[in-house]
Amino acid sequence: MRNFLFLLFSSSLLAAKPNVLLIMADDLRDFGGAFTKDVVKTPNLDRLRAHGTTFEKAYVQYPVCNPSRSSMMTGLRAEQTGITGNDTKFREKLPDIITLPQLCKEAGWQSHAFGKLYHLGGGKNVEAKQAWMDAGKSWHTAQAFEATKTGKKMIEGRNVTSGELNWCQWGAADGTDEDQPDGQIAAATVAMIEKQGETPWFIGCGFMKPHDPFIAPKKYFDLYPLESVKPWHDPAEMEAVRKDAVGFGGYGEAFAKFTDKEWRGLFRAYCAGTSFMDAQLGRVLDALDKNNLWDKTLVIFVGDHGYHTGERSWWNKNTLFERSCRAPLIIAAPGMKGGQTTRSLVEFVDLYPTIAEFCGLSMPHAAAGVSLKSVLQNPSVSVKDAAFTLVTRGPKLYAQSIRTSRWRFNLWSDGQTELYDHVADPEELHNVSAKHTDVVSELTVKIKTLPPLKP
Repeated sequence: MRNFLFLLFSSSLLAAKPNVLLIMADDLRDFGGAFTKDVVKTPNLDRLRAHGTTFEKAYVQYPVCNPSRSSMMTGLRAEQTGITGNDTKFREKLPDIITLPQLCKEAGWQSHAFGKLYHLGGGKNVEAKQAWMDAGKSWHTAQAFEATKTGKKMIEGRNVTSGELNWCQWGAADGTDEDQPDGQIAAATVAMIEKQGETPWFIGCGFMKPHDPFIAPKKYFDLYPLESVKPWHDPAEMEAVRKDAVGFGGYGEAFAKFTDKEWRGLFRAYCAGTSFMDAQLGRVLDALDKNNLWDKTLVIFVGDHGYHTGERSWWNKNTLFERSCRAPLIIAAPGMKGGQTTRSLVEFVDLYPTIAEFCGLSMPHAAAGVSLKSVLQNPSVSVKDAAFTLVTRGPKLYAQSIRTSRWRFNLWSDGQTELYDHVADPEELHNVSAKHTDVVSELTVKIKTLPPLKP
């Protein structure tokens, strides 16, 4: 009898621990500009939205891969982590921090990563690659993937900068989905889900697309005939901004030379990569269906930051404009209604306390964000009145941005300001700082409440 009660008690503890499936897409922007729901084909993202809540105003803390992911996985702002580029492993700055997957791992969850959850590095050095993935601490296992020999063959494609920027190329690849990393990541994620059984797990599924190089199997390019693609064109009345804000460096010089055909080709490839990623997402969702896991799994889908696909003649991230700072976020949680949409302002630092609350775990350090469970319960709820994003430009110049329901305000460390009114100007074409000095003063005070930038 005692053994029976012990087993019953143990089973109830396991049942109380939800699985966590954290799915990331790389460089996937939210809708807007030329990139709209009418243009890009993402049936599986739509399928996930039907299960969960779509956050239409979700903002990253730094619009570049490594800083954003380091912030998200530690629950700290980029100002606190001190990670502002892709060249620093977060453990070099924060050797003892307990990361989000580590929190669950140390509490009894099986923890496994496939693809890009943290920024990938280390080249061909196996130990260095494992260190960049934080294997051992964050994850029981972590695995990266690369295209097969067949998948590296391009049926068509080109570098649109004539080689000036090695990464700025597109390609319709030979082979199947699993000749590309994202297909392999989906397969490995599904296999691990099916292996776990009743053991609670935290699985990271980190898709590589639509990040550059803009490569996907040819069938996804066929979804977007070149003549049907209409890239973004900046309105004639758009005001110029300082060079540090957008268009800086060799990237800006290369983009300035693009013809309409080159913009069109890149946009087509970005859409193809998005649909390719979406198809792999569908395979993972199929595994949740097949194994009846929706009622016991917290599913979070994020893009690590936004992306310009031609706005202000920029083809990248790393700006403080809406297209770069806002990113996709969908959360499907056990016991929560699906098919919901919210315009509540949220930040990616909110994911750590959200997952901790659903898993019944205490935060191991002071949270920079807040749990979003109340928004999932009621999409009209507001949990904060502002979201913050940081960019740096070298060792001395940086800028911090605050997004409220109406305004985006950017404060540069040299004192220059930008203010955009999202009611009248959602594309942020006109800096109205001089016309609204009271708003500038109010939002400056809010920015000054942020932690100091860690060296």
